[in-house]
Amino acid sequence: MAAAASPSARPTRTRHVVLWLTVAVYMITYMDRVAISAAVPSIQKEFGFSTVTIGWILAAFQLSYALFQIPGGWLGDRFGPRRALSGVVIWWSIFTAATAATWSATSMIVCRFLFGMGEAGAFPIATRSLSRWMLPSERGWAQGVTHAGARLGGALTPILAAALIVAFGWRAPFIVFALVGVVWAVVWFWYYRDSPAEHRFVNEAEKELITSKLGVRHGAGRQAVPWKQILTSPQMWILAAMYACYAYSIGIYLSWFPKYLVDTHGFGLAKMGLFASLPLMAGVLGDLAGGYVSDKLYERTGNLKMARRLVAIVGFLVAGSMILVAISQTDPVIGVAFFCLAVFGLELTVGVSWAVALDIGDEFAGSVSAVMNTAGNLGGTVAAAATGYLVTYYGWNTAFGVLAALAGIAAFLFLWIDASKRVYATPAAAA
Repeated sequence: MAAAASPSARPTRTRHVVLWLTVAVYMITYMDRVAISAAVPSIQKEFGFSTVTIGWILAAFQLSYALFQIPGGWLGDRFGPRRALSGVVIWWSIFTAATAATWSATSMIVCRFLFGMGEAGAFPIATRSLSRWMLPSERGWAQGVTHAGARLGGALTPILAAALIVAFGWRAPFIVFALVGVVWAVVWFWYYRDSPAEHRFVNEAEKELITSKLGVRHGAGRQAVPWKQILTSPQMWILAAMYACYAYSIGIYLSWFPKYLVDTHGFGLAKMGLFASLPLMAGVLGDLAGGYVSDKLYERTGNLKMARRLVAIVGFLVAGSMILVAISQTDPVIGVAFFCLAVFGLELTVGVSWAVALDIGDEFAGSVSAVMNTAGNLGGTVAAAATGYLVTYYGWNTAFGVLAALAGIAAFLFLWIDASKRVYATPAAAA
């Protein structure tokens, strides 16, 4: 049992442990989804799949991931993040391991689709898990550091997967990463609670701090998700369209960039793993910087709309301009360096985008973020499938030129996003 503490005592930091557990699951999601991109050259060698076929295998995950965002967010809002997040992690870990047992393009497409069903719930439910724990002044940082964890997982995966593939074959990463997911799910179910009031490691001072900042109504009846208000909000759809532009872009770096390095610069497996990780490592820094700067701007100005908007617009403009410079380079090292700057700029925006989902979604952040991420991953689905055709018929420069254009569109859309306005009126508690 936690020691009783008066509100004047120093607050415990259980909410920060919750945050770091969430960072860990973000890492695991990207380890599991990026493993296949590192394995693509080996898979093509074994099965003889064409680039277009690989595109559809990658798109199967993205399509499922997009379609099940809203059901995944609903699970978190309806059953609570403790049970829902543990369940979906177990589900996708099973199909991560099952990828190693596939024997054809069709079996791989089906397996990746089922894998995507589970991963679809990860970010909406995790966002919901933080909505009752993180203070408003911590939300930008929290979303930045969680997505930094995702990018760190994505950055380390090409290196780790390449080493496992060299030693044990392309199936090994899927088995190893699946086991990591199962261990995390057990720890999460043991430690996390859906409300700070239910957690035995939270003292009275931390409960009071959270309640005073969030107005959490402990013991209140479960509220129905106000879907009509959410889905008829113009701001919801502007946010969704912006995130579709983002997700299309980051999807290229996660799924296609290793193949780009092999095709364009003739890198071997080990060198490919190293260089493919560098832009995503730069993205880790962008995630941390974007959320941190946005929160600091909010603390100093009290202007939430400006604090979110300014960081995101700058990030998208940097991302678009650096891509154009990167594809004009003939030296692969210099080209990858500019790609690093592009991903840094792109990732300045992601913590801000998910902080906005918390800001405008509040108690229903799981459902709001699910709508946003659905649109985003429909963009990612198009990226996975269309890039195979773009590269085959028009070349890699055209494929990356699309990213530059989308960054400009996303910057424009963020001009119309106001993080200070919720997308719903306070609903009555459900009976």
